[in-house]
Amino acid sequence: MPLTAYNQVTVPSFMYGTAWKEESTAKLVELAVESGFTAIDTANQLIHYREAMVGDALQSLQQENFSRENLFLQTKFTSVDGQDHRTPYDASADLTTQVNQSMESSLKHLHTDYIDSYVLHGPYSRKGLTDADWEVWTAIEELYRAGKTRMIGISNVTAEQLIELCAKAKTKPMVVQNRCYAVMGWDQKVREICRSESIIYQGFSLLTANGQVMARNTIRSIAARSGASVAQVIFRFSMQIGMLPLTGTTSAQHMKEDLQADQVALSEEDVHQIEFAAV
Repeated sequence: MPLTAYNQVTVPSFMYGTAWKEESTAKLVELAVESGFTAIDTANQLIHYREAMVGDALQSLQQENFSRENLFLQTKFTSVDGQDHRTPYDASADLTTQVNQSMESSLKHLHTDYIDSYVLHGPYSRKGLTDADWEVWTAIEELYRAGKTRMIGISNVTAEQLIELCAKAKTKPMVVQNRCYAVMGWDQKVREICRSESIIYQGFSLLTANGQVMARNTIRSIAARSGASVAQVIFRFSMQIGMLPLTGTTSAQHMKEDLQADQVALSEEDVHQIEFAAV
C-alpha cells in the first residue's frame, strides 16, 4: 500500500536507491522500473550518485511507454561538505543560490519540470541546526511553494534536529530518510517523531547495516517459517512498522523478490522479535 504524507501526497511503498551504482546506474534504473519499482531515489552528488544517468534511464523508459507521471522521483540537495570538486552549483555563491542552482541542474538531469520529493541530504552539523541549515531549508521551502517539488524532506537527521525543524520551520518535512540500525531500535526515536508528525520515514541500508542481526537464528527461523528470504522478512517488517524501505540491489532476481516482500505474513510476535532483536 502506498504511504501518504501530511500534505496528502502519496508515495509508493518501496523505493529503489541509486547510490554507488556508478556507470551501471542507467541500466539498473531501467531494470528496477521494468521489475516493478515506481519510486527512484537519487541525489545531485557525483561522489556517490549519477543523477544524469537516472535521467538517461527515464528517457529510455519513456520510449517504452513508461510515463514520467507514473514514476515517483526523489533527489537531494547536497552541501559543499558532501561534494567533491564537481559541485552542481557555484560553490562560492550564497546557500540560497546553491539550492536553486542544484534544483535546476536536477530538473535538467532528470528531464522533468518537477521533482516528487526534494530532500536536504543532511544538516551541516550532527548537533543542532545551524544558520546554514535554516537558510538552506528556507530555500527548499520556497521551491515547494513554487511547485518545483511536491514534497520536501531531510536525510541523515537526528531526533533532536528533527524536533527542532518541525517546531520552527514554516513547512515541516514530509519525508525523513535515515540509515536504519537495528541496534538503535531501527531508528526508533526518529520514527516516533515521524509517526506523531505524519511524516513518511524512509529507511536505507536496512540489510547492509544489519548483517549481524540478519544472521541470528531468530530471524532465520521467522524466514523459514514464512517461506521467505531473510531480506524479504526485513523489508516486510519495515513496512509493518510504518517504514518505507529502500533497496539498492543490483540483482534482477533480488529486485523481484524484494517487491514480493509485501506478500510475506508476519505475526505481531514476529514483528516484536525483529524490532528488539538487537536492542
